[in-house]
Amino acid sequence: MLVGYYALTLAYSLALKRVVMVDVVTLALLYTVRIVAGTAVLGTALTFWLLAFSMFIFFSLALIKRYAELAAQRSKGISQQAPGRGYHSDDLEMIASLGAASGYISVLVLALYIQDIASAELYRSPQVIWLACPLLLFWVSRIWLLAHRGQMHDDPVVFAIRDRVSLAVGLLFALVIWLAL
Repeated sequence: MLVGYYALTLAYSLALKRVVMVDVVTLALLYTVRIVAGTAVLGTALTFWLLAFSMFIFFSLALIKRYAELAAQRSKGISQQAPGRGYHSDDLEMIASLGAASGYISVLVLALYIQDIASAELYRSPQVIWLACPLLLFWVSRIWLLAHRGQMHDDPVVFAIRDRVSLAVGLLFALVIWLAL
């Protein structure tokens, strides 16, 4: 798995990051591979739900990164192709649509997971996890709104680690999961 991860990272660095949409799918895949590796190290089961959730949320985050880059380029009056990327500033609205939709699909995956029989076996009170859905809806909507306002200057993962609101939402999310156990 580690060799595959490094190979994909190298392919991304050398070529894939220059191909429209392949770059963001690859970024989402790289983050998801980290989760796959983590489950292997911990000896826990990898589920369809975890894979689906992580691919959609990480795809949304990868698109935010591209959105922020293109928005900065557009604000400077640059309309040609982004350097080293296949995107144009005219792609901004489409990237926002795809990214927000992907983030909201991750919320849907979470909601569907709550209703799955497997969650009833893992959690004492799986219905408590419903409280996590509005938290995730809020967070996804907020980061996209901040990106739209031009306030997303970092990688969204770095932003989330530094942002007090994101940290508070993360803590509340973890509390909800703990209460469900």
